[in-house]
Amino acid sequence: MTEGTAHPRTTRTGTTAGRDTGTETDVAVVGAGVLGCMTALEILARDPAARVTVIDRDIAGSGATRRSAGLHFPRGVTERVRRMTAHSQDHYAKLLADRPELPIHPVPMTVVAADASEAAVREVYLDSAGLTPADAVPGVRLPAGHRAWDVRGGQYADVHALTQSLARDLRGRAVLREGTRVTALEPGPDGVRLGLATGETLTAGRVVLAPGPWLAAPAWRELVAPLGARVKRIVALHLDVAPAPDDRATVFHDEDAFLLPFSHRGHWLFSYTCQDWDVDPDTVGDGGLSAADLRDALAVLDRYLAAPVDPSRISGRVFCDAYGPAGEPLVTALTDDHRVVFAGAANGSGYRLAPALAAEAADLLNLSEERRKP
Repeated sequence: MTEGTAHPRTTRTGTTAGRDTGTETDVAVVGAGVLGCMTALEILARDPAARVTVIDRDIAGSGATRRSAGLHFPRGVTERVRRMTAHSQDHYAKLLADRPELPIHPVPMTVVAADASEAAVREVYLDSAGLTPADAVPGVRLPAGHRAWDVRGGQYADVHALTQSLARDLRGRAVLREGTRVTALEPGPDGVRLGLATGETLTAGRVVLAPGPWLAAPAWRELVAPLGARVKRIVALHLDVAPAPDDRATVFHDEDAFLLPFSHRGHWLFSYTCQDWDVDPDTVGDGGLSAADLRDALAVLDRYLAAPVDPSRISGRVFCDAYGPAGEPLVTALTDDHRVVFAGAANGSGYRLAPALAAEAADLLNLSEERRKP
């Protein structure tokens, strides 16, 4: 679509760049990561006639989505997160059944924890996970005082490729504005004005902010700051060893880490908890892996792996994600009239919880009420 060409279902009541073009869309979704795209599709599933515009500063599926490990495990640290996990698990199962070509890969999974953590493991995993004691984990050494359980419901996705598919589904049903930065966001009684770096002004009846780790973007920084969300650095190692078809994902419960056969890329991925907070998503990955990253990650791997890792076969990915202050994702109205809704800060579980987050965000929009207004 060339610049200045209106989407066939978008009404323009004004003219072009730099001028107020009136209410052009019912809902603007800011952020075209996996959550933003799923939110737009959720809105359209509920109201196929809704005019939806999805805006991203980059290509759809960039940012945290592009770097996501995409592991889904059937657990939640709170009752709400367990409900969200179950919702998302059902959503992905139906999605894959309908479209088996999507890059969602079921993977067998084992959880390892200290004996003293058994009650905590049983509390956080869903009943559907069917925790079953495992005598051994291939390639993993169980330290003294530790045990393992096999679980059902594990899967992982190439989240970037999946989001590209979701964005393709949106084309023709919504307006997708890639490479378009939102520079201003002004809620008002009759809509929300969004200033764009292109010089245009878009007015939306409702806005869903799904900015990933870009919590402090000038356009919405003041609205989002009271939520107390923070941005944490995320590091994962790539172990250059080809997984076998039946290899298992192993979750190290006490360390909040996991080892995943990343079969679509032909290597293993090891994600561990990094405690480097309040980083800038525009610069956090510039330096790549550090010596401290390798030291901290290998300290966990050396504790559990049956064979040492060859350092020359280690690479990795470095980025960040947004975290809620209470260990739960945030889906909340930022204005009293629910014209602006924030969805995100999923504590590194954006892919795992995206369908449930999208549903909660759509619930808050009250779009049907907006349509009933004269």
